[in-house]
This record gives sequence, C-alpha cells and structure tokens, in this order.
Amino acid sequence: MAFTVRNLSVLAYAQGFTLWHYAGKADRLEDTTQPGFFDPAADLLSGGDMMLISARDGGGARLVQAEAGRVATLQLG
Repeated sequence: MAFTVRNLSVLAYAQGFTLWHYAGKADRLEDTTQPGFFDPAADLLSGGDMMLISARDGGGARLVQAEAGRVATLQLG
C-alpha cells in the first residue's frame, strides 16, 4: 500500500523532538520501512524524530532520518 497522511499522528512533542505513530493497518511492516515510503510527509518529519509503526503484520519503533525532502527510518534496538 501507499503512505496515507491521515494515518500519521503526533503522540508527543517537546523541545523540537516529535514522537509519531503511523497506523498503517492496510500496510505490511516491510512496506513502511522502504526508502521513500514516508517522503510525502517530509515537510512534517525531522531527523532524530522517532516513530511507532502499527502495520497489519506487526509493529516496530523507528528512528527518522530526513534530509532534502527524503525520509528514511532506521530500526531501533
């Protein structure tokens, strides 16, 4: 599936850091971790933010890397 901005929400924000949640119930976890998946939200996401992802086949916590309109997530732990 494709990224859907309405599935992205802020859980907490403090001192320039944002904790996000992406509820991609129709998405597979593997799809949400592909480079470019979150590019449509590049104007919202900042490097160093963290994201919790809920997908149809599982979930995970990711570190956001964002630069020049491109977004990537790295697995934590």
